[in-house]
Amino acid sequence: MDWYLGFGGIACLVIGLVGQAFEMRKIRLANENETGSPTMFTHKANFKWYGVIGVGIVLWYVAERL
Repeated sequence: MDWYLGFGGIACLVIGLVGQAFEMRKIRLANENETGSPTMFTHKANFKWYGVIGVGIVLWYVAERL
């Protein structure tokens, strides 16, 4: 296992999950009438965090396979 890729993947995953949680909170507070709406997950501000989470998962997977 390549430890640098593993730690980098886990760090990206944690940063992405925490960042997405704060972004969801910000969206929820801005749109109080749409609380619980499925459109919250497809808001364009969330896609950058989905990308960071995806990179973290890929790095972690690659680290496990090396």
